[in-house]
Amino acid sequence: MLNVVVADDQALVRDGLCMILSSQPDMTVVAEAADGVEAVSAARAHRPDVVLMDVRMPNLDGIGATREICAATGARVLVLTTFDLDEYVYDALRAGASGFLLKDMHRTELVAAVRTVAAGESLLAPTVTRRLIADVLRHRAAAPLSTLAPLSSLTPRELDTLRQVARGLSNAEIAAELFVTEHTVKTHVSSVLTKLGLRDRVQAVVVAYESGLVRPAGPI
Repeated sequence: MLNVVVADDQALVRDGLCMILSSQPDMTVVAEAADGVEAVSAARAHRPDVVLMDVRMPNLDGIGATREICAATGARVLVLTTFDLDEYVYDALRAGASGFLLKDMHRTELVAAVRTVAAGESLLAPTVTRRLIADVLRHRAAAPLSTLAPLSSLTPRELDTLRQVARGLSNAEIAAELFVTEHTVKTHVSSVLTKLGLRDRVQAVVVAYESGLVRPAGPI
């Protein structure tokens, strides 16, 4: 059973999300939160598998709440964004978010996303990925990752794998691209995350673009 905390300052939206998730046989909404402070408190108290997090909330926004939750618990944070209005994609990923959902998603996408993130995978909608790339490029010169391990620690094949991850390819697609097995791809991805001290594939995308390994036009 997956335990979920739903955080959104709009009661109607929060009720709708809870209703959808609670209707699933493998999910339980263990707590609701109307702001970031409540979200952090709920995550500490209930230790959920996933926190569904709105970005714009009073008292403590979703970015700050995500940072605190990821630092203090093992919960995975799935951020909800209106995309056109929110400018926090990059900051949320650096805070530890495991993925993004757009608020105009279909209910089946919401359910699938929660299961995906709970399983340890990451999730980025293509439109959010494009926004992420733009944000990363804008932040690179101003705020490089000081904790980033040198990419020189990666083998040539691991670098190739990181490039494909940054393109948004699945393990199966990367395997086909590099002519290796999916198991080999999983091994390379795991090694990349370990060597660079990254939480998941989403942060790997950030690193790939921030470091200049890849650019919107393709790998360099």
